[in-house]
Amino acid sequence: MNRRPGLSARLKLTLSYAGFLLLASTLLLAVMWIFVLRWLPTIDPRAVQQALASRNRAGVVIIAGLNRDDVLNGFAPAAAVALAFLLVFGLVGGWFLAGRMLAPLTRIAHATRMAATGSLSHRIGLPGRRDEFRELADAFDAMLALLEAHVAAQQRFAANASHELRTPLAITQSLLDVARNDPNRDADALVERLRAVNSRAIELTEALLLLSRADQRSFSRERVDLSLIAEEAAETLLPLAEKRGLTIETSGDIAPARGSEALLQQMTTNLVHNAIVHNLPDRGTVWITTSVLPKTVALTVENTGEELSPQLVSTLTEPFQRGTDRIHADQAGVGLGLAIVKSITEAHDGTLTVTPRAAGGLRVTVQLPADERSPQSLQSA
Repeated sequence: MNRRPGLSARLKLTLSYAGFLLLASTLLLAVMWIFVLRWLPTIDPRAVQQALASRNRAGVVIIAGLNRDDVLNGFAPAAAVALAFLLVFGLVGGWFLAGRMLAPLTRIAHATRMAATGSLSHRIGLPGRRDEFRELADAFDAMLALLEAHVAAQQRFAANASHELRTPLAITQSLLDVARNDPNRDADALVERLRAVNSRAIELTEALLLLSRADQRSFSRERVDLSLIAEEAAETLLPLAEKRGLTIETSGDIAPARGSEALLQQMTTNLVHNAIVHNLPDRGTVWITTSVLPKTVALTVENTGEELSPQLVSTLTEPFQRGTDRIHADQAGVGLGLAIVKSITEAHDGTLTVTPRAAGGLRVTVQLPADERSPQSLQSA
């Protein structure tokens, strides 16, 4: 925004300090005049002459000392000098005090300019006890840390997404080059291979769009029962579980929350699909449980599987992280399953907890704010 130049904050504070000091001094002198000088009598020179004629020297001194005109003539110049001195003192002292008071703002402005140029690693680090300036500096440092982490995550995400999207495109290009150089190649096999590669690219693109939608929180909220969503996800993915020799067990209470039914359905489906794909080769189990906690509702998905280290589990919610031993597994997905779950959970002001099971496998718990309103009140609203 283009603004016309104006007085600096330091100069404004200086003038304010000096003006206040000058006003206080003027009021003090006015009080002295009202309560002291106004009660002094004005002496007639003839009265002094009479006192001298009567040889009453003490009376002459007292009368002369209380003469208002003489006191006023001596008081006014001294008061003017004092006011001038106080004005200069107020300007100099105010300039110094304003500089000391505004020094933290100078550091904050410097950090802001550095952040505007792209340097998000700089911190203000304002020392001293807590006050308004230090609270502002601490809040700004926290914002810079959050922005730095967000930008770093976005850069990693963009790099990983570019790599993942480049892979199916490169495979498609290779298949087309081979087909062009080998006219006798089986066309049906080529088409089937191209179809599979294209399907993977479409799945990745749709996952990226879903992740972006969840991050932007561009959705309407309504009453959603997590238990019904869990049952629907289990029913949908039951054929896949049976194909892999797994069983799905669902249990729990009615768990009402508020949010996007489509996004919460996608979140639950991702959790169940992830539990099925990354399970034991045979005779594995997936447990889906919903529960009601104080002010929150929880959805927990557990599965049997290989033993996972806490270090590996802590990276699974990052985009395109599938685990070192699971990248090339059947139907491993595009590596965005738990990342989408995390994004949807945070968009609904919830928390996601991912922990390894002692017997192998994973336990994922999503906690969302409970919808404590009854269905009747929602309908009336």
